[in-house]
Amino acid sequence: MNLYLRSADYQALAASDNTAALTPPLALGSVGEEASGDDRRWMGHALTLAERAAAMGEVPVGAVLIREGQVLGEGWNCPIATHDPSAHAEIRALRDAGHRAGNYRLPGATLYVTLEPCPMCASALVHARVARVVFGARDPKGGACGSVFHLLPPDQRFNHRLACLGEVLADECGDILRRFFQQRRRLARLERMPAPLPGGLPPQAAE
Repeated sequence: MNLYLRSADYQALAASDNTAALTPPLALGSVGEEASGDDRRWMGHALTLAERAAAMGEVPVGAVLIREGQVLGEGWNCPIATHDPSAHAEIRALRDAGHRAGNYRLPGATLYVTLEPCPMCASALVHARVARVVFGARDPKGGACGSVFHLLPPDQRFNHRLACLGEVLADECGDILRRFFQQRRRLARLERMPAPLPGGLPPQAAE
């Protein structure tokens, strides 16, 4: 099944999985804004960070925090290498930005991330008082920006409101994830293949 989809693909996904309870995602630009050239440029930067995660064998998600046109923090998925289940790209970008700024509150900052944030990361972004979140591919298995959960943009129950824009460079962000998991599946199949016998013949040919 093809994960990390655009909004137009959700109807087919729901039909194929027979999941009537699948919640439709929020509309692109849920606060009425459109992606700008800067949005696409910084999402491209986040994609380069996602490539770093892929090179480490981690799920390729990258994130960058921008304030006043400058990089405030960067991160990429790293839970396996760090033995840390919270080491998502967004969390690592927030930690980096907090150290640079000398403050865990990051007002006026925009986070660009290649995959729709999960509930953990969405909550951390609210606590950090980030002003805006821009994400690439949607995550129909655990996205918190309307795909599965409705945490971003936050409603009146939260004490901080932030803007949320989705599906910026969605195809490119989805492609890097699909390529990664396709390669993982190919390697898993190769590992399951029986070892050849001496002489190069596979076990089936020797029988």
